[in-house]
Amino acid sequence: MTAANVPEKPALEGLETKWGGSWEETGTYRFDRDSATRESIFSIDTPPPTASGSLHIGHVFSYTHTDVIARFQRMRGKSVFYPMGWDDNGLPTERRVQNYYGVRCDPSLPYATEFTAPFEGGDGKSTKAADQLPISRRNFIELCERLTIEDEKQFEAVWRMLGLSVDWAQTYRTIGNDSLVTSQSAFIGNVERGEAYQAMAPTLWDVTFRTAVAQAELEDKEMPAFYHRVAFAKPDGGAIEIETTRPELLPACVALVAHPDDERYQALFGTTVRTPLFDVEVPILAHHLAQKDKGSGIAMICTFGDVTDVIWWRELDLPNRAIMGFDGRIIAEAPEAITSEAGQAAYAQLAGKTVFSAKAAVVDLLRIDGDLIGEPRAIVHPVKFFEKGDKPLEIVSTRQWYIRNGARDEELRARLFTHGTDLQWHPEFMRVRYENWVNGLTGDWLVSRQRFFGVPLPIWYPLDADANPLFDQPIVATRETLPVDPSSDTAPGFAAEQRGQANGFVGEVDVMDTWATSSLTPQLAGGWERDPALFDLVYPYSLRPQGQDIIRTWLFSTLLRSELEHGVSPWQHAALSGFIVDPDRKKMSKSKGNVVTPADMLEQHGSDAVRYWAASSRLGTDAAFDPKNPTQIKIGRRLAIKILNASKFILAFDGAADAPVTEPLDQSMLARLSVVVGHATAAIEGYDHARALELTESFFWTFCDDYLELVKERAYGEAGAGQASAVAALRTALATQLRLFAPFVPFATEEAWSWSNEGSIHRTPWPVQTELGGGQGGNVALLDLCSRALTGIRRAKTDAKASQKSAVVSAVISGTAAEIALLRQAAADLRAVGRISELVFIEGSELAVTDIVLATVLEN
Repeated sequence: MTAANVPEKPALEGLETKWGGSWEETGTYRFDRDSATRESIFSIDTPPPTASGSLHIGHVFSYTHTDVIARFQRMRGKSVFYPMGWDDNGLPTERRVQNYYGVRCDPSLPYATEFTAPFEGGDGKSTKAADQLPISRRNFIELCERLTIEDEKQFEAVWRMLGLSVDWAQTYRTIGNDSLVTSQSAFIGNVERGEAYQAMAPTLWDVTFRTAVAQAELEDKEMPAFYHRVAFAKPDGGAIEIETTRPELLPACVALVAHPDDERYQALFGTTVRTPLFDVEVPILAHHLAQKDKGSGIAMICTFGDVTDVIWWRELDLPNRAIMGFDGRIIAEAPEAITSEAGQAAYAQLAGKTVFSAKAAVVDLLRIDGDLIGEPRAIVHPVKFFEKGDKPLEIVSTRQWYIRNGARDEELRARLFTHGTDLQWHPEFMRVRYENWVNGLTGDWLVSRQRFFGVPLPIWYPLDADANPLFDQPIVATRETLPVDPSSDTAPGFAAEQRGQANGFVGEVDVMDTWATSSLTPQLAGGWERDPALFDLVYPYSLRPQGQDIIRTWLFSTLLRSELEHGVSPWQHAALSGFIVDPDRKKMSKSKGNVVTPADMLEQHGSDAVRYWAASSRLGTDAAFDPKNPTQIKIGRRLAIKILNASKFILAFDGAADAPVTEPLDQSMLARLSVVVGHATAAIEGYDHARALELTESFFWTFCDDYLELVKERAYGEAGAGQASAVAALRTALATQLRLFAPFVPFATEEAWSWSNEGSIHRTPWPVQTELGGGQGGNVALLDLCSRALTGIRRAKTDAKASQKSAVVSAVISGTAAEIALLRQAAADLRAVGRISELVFIEGSELAVTDIVLATVLEN
């Protein structure tokens, strides 16, 4: 080893630029498919971040976990397939474009060839939709494309600064041409095999975004509400009282329901009552989902107030009297069942009103009629929201596309459950979240969305003689024509002028749910159908890393699509990162406004420091982050600086790394390091990167604070066996520790490695225990005993109010016979480090090794 490249003052500043450029130029992380075999590849199904807005500290947290594994596997000799994707399409992108450019999409408008947005860079927080400029769908999509490409450039810059070792030649966009082809081809396969179907059914609907919402996209929020006690008239003149939080849905009531075991209502099952205000006869029925202890024990079934209403409606074969429009307002036309003049008049007072206004109107009418019992009672209850929405979901009847997911297919559900069982989960306890989701599925996967920037469903519909769509005869695109946009492309077998005409065709205007594209990330990145040779090399993938919050969406949907298309699990391992929480232990999210963007943290503290913070947390564990006092990041920066300084110090000694290691203390240090290598390797192989870092760092500080101090006088000394042993042990230990640290702090380790080695440390083999042969026969306890003795010497000098550089005439070290026997082997190093002329050992004393007694201290 030579050390000609060691700078006079090593520093972290500028290493990201220096080594980032070098890695790119030399192709350090490039996937070499030509020499790769299926057995030699470690493939990663990398999460494609949503390219909308900016990355936050949570991205840095979880992506660092993945990068540590990628770097480790590369050093273990694997050919690592580590792509990066960008999740472009979806509501977040559309909302950002609306806010950024001050526009909104109106598909009825023609395309403007030289369109200029009203402004650029707006946040849209104070802009109402009505004030945004309406533009054509094509113009809107062009703005989406423009903004996501710019966002992706910013994302890539942050990832490169962080040191992600992805292969930037393996990059894809979920809205790119290849992704369009792959997504549409997979959907065509689903249609051909009967796995995708269209149905008119109750649909969870977000009135703000005017789009359907899938079960996996729901979240419950605790919301204030009121229970209203309402009387339904019995034929004999009596009344049945129910409690409801949705009195505005009384005109949509189709039945009352109670639990079959509820003795209060058993005699009434099969009889009827009439609804207040609207005077519609509805039956009283029994169902096991009714709750005896909720309200009055009997509930009204409306089409549709919540998901339970949908279940009751379906299982009890009830009529549909839906009154909610796509805009969240009561539709103008009353249900046919409302025939009385008073009922129609009451309904007329609700038509066109929002849910809130309709509720207030119904309550007023109930008071006037005397059907409201007492005053509304305040409660707080969970209400379903679209995870990206800010208004409660409604349930409307719409025609949508679905993919079978096992909810109504026990055989498919069983196969999906088995895949979850076979998958290696890290941490293992995350498996139950998947299993609970699979077991709790209540409906097939709704994959169509009423949006604009997404993958178009490759479907057209023929029109009959009256120009009505024949939805049960969809025209499916052929694979050789992909990608297609049915809203502008002509259906197979028709002419363009037949669009919208009698006996012609109409294109599907809906796009796929963003998860319907993201669920194909293994196929998108691996070149399925586009590059079969590559796909055969990387699929099934070795690893799926992701956040724990998207097990039910991304992990499940990907596993489902793989089962439907290939009949296998798409990966061998799943690594689930925890959340980043703020100092109050609240999850960081853009909606809560407590997100920290990483660019400033990376710039201020350095990438290695931020990576250290992220890698210090185990998978599945939440990590608190306080940007005002980032303690762990500061510790990481101190570690990175120490790596540079310790490397410079060691490389300054004259000697060779391959000289014989003859001294017991040197052998002890290498023996201890060998144990660390073994345990750290086992930990990271088991996806416990935090434990591997902890073991390595703990040894490193002992090495620097104690071992280096103990042997530096010998290493500085005259040439001889003892000096050569010290230098060889130091350099061997340095080379080993740099490689152990390399996946965690890649910039500092690459810098230090370059001072005495050719090539990148990240292409150098991971250390193995057999490399540390100089430690064979070494007693691992000796290093620890010497560290304790050194601590005692330092403490004794402090107690004597003497400088640590003070010379000592005589010092006494006591301990057990076994301890003293070991310490005698390092007596020369202990005398040198303590500047002690005579070292006296006492066996069998009750005093500990650290209780050093200094006979005489001579000041320098």
